[in-house]
Amino acid sequence: MLHIDKRELRNVLGTFVTGVTVVTTLAADGSPRGVTVNSFASVSLDPPLVLWSQGLSTHSYPVFRDAERFVVNILADDQVHLSKLFSSHVHDRFSDLEYTSGLGGLPVLAGCSAILECRKVATYPGGDHAVFL
Repeated sequence: MLHIDKRELRNVLGTFVTGVTVVTTLAADGSPRGVTVNSFASVSLDPPLVLWSQGLSTHSYPVFRDAERFVVNILADDQVHLSKLFSSHVHDRFSDLEYTSGLGGLPVLAGCSAILECRKVATYPGGDHAVFL
C-alpha cells in the first residue's frame, strides 16, 4: 500500500479555493452551536439537496450528528472574522454575536450572503469524517 503523508495531502487539498460557510444548529440543551465548513456543495436542485462534512473527532461532531436540522450560513466577503471564530477553540462563540432565530429556533448569522435552513436527510461515513446531506 502506498504511504501518503497526511500533512502533505492536507496542504495540497488546501490549495483548492472553496467558499466558506458556518453551519449552525442547537445542542440538546438549546444552546446555539456552530462550526466553520468549507466542505460544502450543492447536490441536487430537485429535490433541493446540499452536503457538508465534519471530522468525527471534532468537539461539536456529536451535536451535529444528533441534530435534525441545521443552517448553512454562506459568509460574505467581510465576514472572515466569523470563519476564524467558528474554527477556533472559543467555547461560547455566540456570546457577542449578532444572530436571529430561524426555523425551529436555529441560529441564523447576520449579514451573510445567503442562508439555507435545512433538514438533515442522511449521514454517510466518509473515512474520518461524516457527510451530512
